[in-house]
Amino acid sequence: MKIRIGPAGIPLSAKERTSICGVKTVSELGLNAMEVEFVRGVKMSEKAAIELGKVAKELDVSLSIHAPYFINLTSKDKSKILASHRMIRESAERGVAMEASIVVIHAGYYGLKNSQECTNAMIEEISKLENSFKNIILGLETTGRLSQWGTIDEILEVCKKLKFCVPVIDFAHIYARNGGKIDYSEIFDKIKKFKHIHSHFSSINWTAAGIGKGNEKNHLPISHNKPEFEPLAKEIIKRKLDITIINESPLLEKDALIMKRVFESLGYKF
Repeated sequence: MKIRIGPAGIPLSAKERTSICGVKTVSELGLNAMEVEFVRGVKMSEKAAIELGKVAKELDVSLSIHAPYFINLTSKDKSKILASHRMIRESAERGVAMEASIVVIHAGYYGLKNSQECTNAMIEEISKLENSFKNIILGLETTGRLSQWGTIDEILEVCKKLKFCVPVIDFAHIYARNGGKIDYSEIFDKIKKFKHIHSHFSSINWTAAGIGKGNEKNHLPISHNKPEFEPLAKEIIKRKLDITIINESPLLEKDALIMKRVFESLGYKF
């Protein structure tokens, strides 16, 4: 059992707005993970990625990457699909250079396709990226809007076909999409074959979109308890899971440290 916790991006308290300073700050705070945010584009050089990886390895901070938000592998516009391939490949190249564990993506939207048609299209497009993922994993994130492809079941269908892919569980997104409901045990039962789980957590604002359905609005500090964190921590401890939890709340390192303290209160030692 190994638990890693850290922020989505450079901690707010870092003295410099650089990824290397971010990793050093994460370590100084007693955290052990950081997600490198390429959400506005892959702007880090390969040399910088190598240097970042060296620092992270020395400090035992696990790195992951969130690829750009502009990715849409089911677009009607072929040029957007090709651009999505490029952004994912560039993210993977930097990930390998920094020895990150995973590249996380929001894969796309349904558009005029139904769930199965969209999943089939995802398998076709993602399979073209396999050569870029010999030394890193592609993570397909669960999504928080009904217009977005990315339920657990859809993602698992892709992962069954493409072995370089794994699900990334965003608990807040699942909670929002399910209209304010979440069953941690059910989620872990579905993904129990995966040896390590990469995940995101925060509280979240959402709007109702029918019975048991909703759409995410924005991330909130975990003190809002939407969803609650302690029941998740208890389920992780009970199952003795290997898991990385990236905090996506506005209070990056502060809420990550709160999560760490919850685990410690349950007897886990970092």
